[in-house]
Amino acid sequence: MSQLQPLNWRPFILGGLASCTAEFGTFPIDTTKTRLQVQGQVAIEDAKFKQVKYRGMLHAFIKITQEEGLKALYSGIAPAILRQASYGTIKIGTYYSLKRAFTDNPGEKESLAVNLFCGMAAGVISSTIANPTDVLKVRMQAQGLACMGNGSMMGAFMTIAQQEGTRGLWRGVGPTAQRAAVVAGVLLSVYDWSKSKALESELLEDTVFTHFICSFVAGLAGTVASNPIDVVKTRMMNQRALKNNQNASTIYKNSCDCLIKTARHEGVKSLYRGFIPNWLRLGPWNIIFFITYEQLKKLNI
Repeated sequence: MSQLQPLNWRPFILGGLASCTAEFGTFPIDTTKTRLQVQGQVAIEDAKFKQVKYRGMLHAFIKITQEEGLKALYSGIAPAILRQASYGTIKIGTYYSLKRAFTDNPGEKESLAVNLFCGMAAGVISSTIANPTDVLKVRMQAQGLACMGNGSMMGAFMTIAQQEGTRGLWRGVGPTAQRAAVVAGVLLSVYDWSKSKALESELLEDTVFTHFICSFVAGLAGTVASNPIDVVKTRMMNQRALKNNQNASTIYKNSCDCLIKTARHEGVKSLYRGFIPNWLRLGPWNIIFFITYEQLKKLNI
């Protein structure tokens, strides 16, 4: 481990800006993914989530647009941007700060193991802090404006806190942190490692094309590793448990219970429900993020 160095705020700021840009550009895909993941829950009483309404990503996209309008595809965008402004900022800043602490010259001597550890740690820390915004985002995507309380984002946070307690804002924090650890660990480590190897081989130069290839590979690896956790996280966040009635709409006790019940009632294949939209979102998200981040790094800000 190298000597401690002064904290560099650039990765935090640039990471937050790049994260918000990528989130806005891919949010409609994320909405279709969420709708696909919360449907078909045979163990739940709510008919809205019990039926299989969408046959796939394209069908969900068209049906949501026809029935609810294009605006519905961006339902939850406000807390999503707020989440990236906090989660993305902390995640990228923490990741590169940890890398600096473990290596003397990050980028020159890339270690996949060190990158993986730093990415997982950054994912857990940032996702835990930003969990309330993720809860509201998932509910707005799954339920529309019905969960918005008095119509404002702050009103929605207050409604969740009043009806479900403070714990309601951190509902699903376990699977969220698990997913963030896997996603951040795989994505950031694979991207940095593959970019490092590509530049070392001199087959590719440090260009936008190289950033595109490396981010595409990282996105695919991250999706394969994280999709089952993502399904569990989405279902845990979408259920409600009122303070005065602990059994109200509570189908899953914890993430492990959700994983077992989902696999038992719907088959193991259901854990990869929403894989295509998840990949189609995570792939472009990472491409937009890393290209934006790499370009921002070149600016003197």
